[in-house]
Amino acid sequence: MGLKVLLVDDEPLARSRLRTLLAECGSPGVEVGAEAANAAQAMEHLRRQSFDAVLLDIHMPGADGLALASVLRGLPDAPAVVFVTAYAEHAVTAFELEAVDYLAKPVRLERLEAALGKVERLVQARAGGLEIEQEVLVIQDRGRTERVPVTEVLYFKAELKYITVRTAARSYILDGSLSDLEDRHGAQFLRVHRNALVSRRAVRALEKHFDPEEGEGWAVRLTGIDESLAVSRRQLSAVREALAS
Repeated sequence: MGLKVLLVDDEPLARSRLRTLLAECGSPGVEVGAEAANAAQAMEHLRRQSFDAVLLDIHMPGADGLALASVLRGLPDAPAVVFVTAYAEHAVTAFELEAVDYLAKPVRLERLEAALGKVERLVQARAGGLEIEQEVLVIQDRGRTERVPVTEVLYFKAELKYITVRTAARSYILDGSLSDLEDRHGAQFLRVHRNALVSRRAVRALEKHFDPEEGEGWAVRLTGIDESLAVSRRQLSAVREALAS
């Protein structure tokens, strides 16, 4: 199916780069319906025509991309928002605003294609009158059953015979295996160690770390919590790539 997109970025070269990448995408029928250099221009375009998606920069003169995305949430038939930015620190806020994806500049073609695939699935679901179901973990905890959205999980860590599920608010205990969780949610989580998976969107920093058992090494820090998680030598390059993407 065809997608009609609006490009919003105050840098003409950045918009030109996105146009070129969109032309190279494997998704057929992607049309750039309009371009805007700021939030005000974007709203003018949105008042005149409808779009399936907005590829949106964050740091712009006047109202920034986060403010515009907040307004878009309240529109009927709101377009899907894909943030395209050089700043990684806004990822959590972006997903709280229900962004479909968060792309880091310089944008790689395969990441743009993946984001457009998410937009296509959303558009198709809306056309069919379907609700997009949020993935959840059903956790038995202290005599109660709780549904924990996967998007809220910062990491999974294997601890003896159980798995610790950590969100920004608290920890849970889950029966199961880390391998099964990786198979089901590998697109959202990155293995950093034989005993840990971390949320890709929450990865904030990679830093030197000393472990009493393993000695000098590396650890990853996640947005929303103070603790760090050890990164194995085998997974170090994958973590560096995730930070750079």
